[in-house]
Amino acid sequence: MIATPPPKFPEKNTGPDQCRHPRVQIASRDENAEFLECLECGDIFDSSEFLDMSIEETKLNNEP
Repeated sequence: MIATPPPKFPEKNTGPDQCRHPRVQIASRDENAEFLECLECGDIFDSSEFLDMSIEETKLNNEP
């Protein structure tokens, strides 16, 4: 019997604290919530948190 090699997963470039989550995918969804997984650091969070992160980053970039 020949062993099958494990699937290759993307390497984690940074930890969740430093990552801005540039690439995400849906990890789970139910009728009240949707959870996303960052493909860079592996962090899982609610999609509403992702929207909040984006809004805060935009505010910081627009301040003089």
